[in-house]
Amino acid sequence: MILTPLDHATLDRLAADFNRALADDPLSCRVFARVTAQRPTGDLLTLSTDPDQLAQAVDLCRRFGFGILDMAPSDHFTWDGHSVAIRIEPSVLVHEVGHYQLAAPARRKVYDFGLGAGPETGRKEEADAVQSLFLPERDVEEGLCSLLGILWEAELGHPAVLAFLEQNWMEGGASLHNVAHFRKVVRWLAEMGLIDGDGRPTMGVREEGDETFFARWYAEG
Repeated sequence: MILTPLDHATLDRLAADFNRALADDPLSCRVFARVTAQRPTGDLLTLSTDPDQLAQAVDLCRRFGFGILDMAPSDHFTWDGHSVAIRIEPSVLVHEVGHYQLAAPARRKVYDFGLGAGPETGRKEEADAVQSLFLPERDVEEGLCSLLGILWEAELGHPAVLAFLEQNWMEGGASLHNVAHFRKVVRWLAEMGLIDGDGRPTMGVREEGDETFFARWYAEG
């Protein structure tokens, strides 16, 4: 959820400040430009429920080989290790693609990717029982798949900036900490081959196990 709701004028100002802070990092600038390229037409900065966008999100899931469950995750899991429940907002469904790409290989076959029950999941006890990634590593992975999912939304022509706000990427504005975090996530997605040199998402998936992956993340600082 958005911690601090914004109007369009405030978003324009924050986006300009953020973009200036990225001026010496061309790839981060290109990524940010993709995120902010499509703006919602209405006054409310809330996630879309557009059925056409949902259909495009389902098609993206199929491209990755997901099974498709025409049901709400509240009656099941969001991801059951094979299939995704699709009666959710398009942005949330695309976010699951990011989770699939960023999960360690062994966790792709686990309820909710071994992260514990997601907010939409109904069978929470079962999802929590197979959780194998915990804080703070879970938040690291969440940040990576968050931005990757947002870039998939941009690739589909959806107003990705809404998810960027909803997942609180702008909550810290253009502060040094916030900008540094954004840069690091962009750099890691690129090094993993999950985005290309223009900031577009790829069909790649993470092949590295959790222990090695997070050791490298923390070693970089």
